[in-house]
Amino acid sequence: MKDGKTGGLRADVLSGFLVFLIALPLCLGISRASGFPALAGVITAIIGGVLVTFIGGQPMTIKGPAAGLIVIALGAVTELGDGVEGSLVGYHRALACIVVAGVLQTLMGLFKAGKLGDLAPASVVHGMLAAIGIIIFAKQMHAVFGVTPHAHEPFALYGELPNTLMHPNVPIMVIGLVSLLVLFGWPRIKNPTIKKVPAPMVVLLVAVPLGVFFGLGTEHSVAVLGSTQTVGPNFLVTISGSLWQAIQFPDFSQVTSATSIRYIVMFCLVGTIESLLSAKAIDALDPLRRKSDLNRDVLAVGIGNTLCGLVGGLPMISEIVRSSANLNNGASSKYANFFHGVFLLAFVAAAPFAIHYIPAAALAAMLCYTGTRLASPSEFTNTYKVGREQLVIFLVTLVGCVAVDLLVGVALGIVTKFVIHLVNGAPLGALFRARAESVVDGDTTTITVHGAAVFSNYLGIKSRIVAATTPTVVLDLRDCRVVDHTVMERMHEVSTELKDQNRKFIVRGLDQHTTLSQHPMAARKSVVPPPLTAA
Repeated sequence: MKDGKTGGLRADVLSGFLVFLIALPLCLGISRASGFPALAGVITAIIGGVLVTFIGGQPMTIKGPAAGLIVIALGAVTELGDGVEGSLVGYHRALACIVVAGVLQTLMGLFKAGKLGDLAPASVVHGMLAAIGIIIFAKQMHAVFGVTPHAHEPFALYGELPNTLMHPNVPIMVIGLVSLLVLFGWPRIKNPTIKKVPAPMVVLLVAVPLGVFFGLGTEHSVAVLGSTQTVGPNFLVTISGSLWQAIQFPDFSQVTSATSIRYIVMFCLVGTIESLLSAKAIDALDPLRRKSDLNRDVLAVGIGNTLCGLVGGLPMISEIVRSSANLNNGASSKYANFFHGVFLLAFVAAAPFAIHYIPAAALAAMLCYTGTRLASPSEFTNTYKVGREQLVIFLVTLVGCVAVDLLVGVALGIVTKFVIHLVNGAPLGALFRARAESVVDGDTTTITVHGAAVFSNYLGIKSRIVAATTPTVVLDLRDCRVVDHTVMERMHEVSTELKDQNRKFIVRGLDQHTTLSQHPMAARKSVVPPPLTAA
């Protein structure tokens, strides 16, 4: 990665262009899946690149719409539109929810809510994301085969899949399956030069000519396998004029209703947590070891979401897939995000008509691919390796999210985690307040924690670690009945941060705990009997 101004700028322009190639089809696909107009996601990415770049606290992240918020956005449009998917009324009311959520995120950033990234239990977050992947796949797989399902709920949509597979629209199915083949096959290509071309762009290069070949530009019937099927422009991406005509305004008439408040909370909390986790993940991947200002990142996303909601865009986050591609493409600064936004703006301003040639089945295939990655079998096996109790939390969260909604699923996952901590011996009072004291002895600060070191009291523990200024920091956990998986991960992060500062971080007392699995980050519970006075 180049540091010089000239080399850095050249690298940022190139990376911005390559990320633009990924972002364009994904923004269009996320918009359609969310029940928003096709250009809504592009508007969000433009705002995230051209404006939010200069506010954000992580220089390598790409700001834009994310697949993880599709379920919330579609739910908001449908419920606020009186049960009609893609309702224009629901869309405008959903924009109002995004505006209010953006204002709340802005306040959260001002009041230092970046610490939420340390609170999120990994199994709950992964369970929520896997549920989102399952729901996305259920909704988009029908579009891959050119079939409009009757159902709307995930379980019912899966129930209709056999009928969809047996009665596809064959020309559309060909486009969808070829797109899936490209997406799943592209990572297997070994040639580094070929792999520089993003898979979503390859999908468009294949799908658009197939759409022309099947004559999707005009409605007509085709005889296939003994049946007559209709194809036409309704299987292509539909846009309503130019970028400026795509700008829409929110309807605040229902913003205080119970339904709107529920979606405001979901947009705010889920979007904030996803964004923070993405920023932390990019920190870990950044070869220059730059650290995010997470509070500023929340502030930037909040301001961006307020703007997006005001002009018709989807909600934005710091998006992990495009951000990872940005790093891999050799970006050197925040200007890569800026140029990705500039390229999107230039494209949709100069050639919006080109978007209408994109088959919707190709975009559905991209989202199905994203869904399979979010809910990959490896997510289940990796969670199980960390501990059987982590898999229980993961599955409870997943089922709750799919069966009810994301807030209920996340709440059930967190309650399950608390119950498991209590069963493993954590004192009830220690779950929410860190019982800890710090002692400075020369060059060493020793922080002793009593009762439990778990996700819900970790901020109190971290505040003592941050306050320590000595070259060596010792965290003594001998008196903890439980040390959970989240704290084990956070201690690893702290160790890396202090090492970068040429300081030492030592953890004592884990030898007096038994691990709940063989994984190095597994939760621990004490093997020493608790004192009679334990709270």
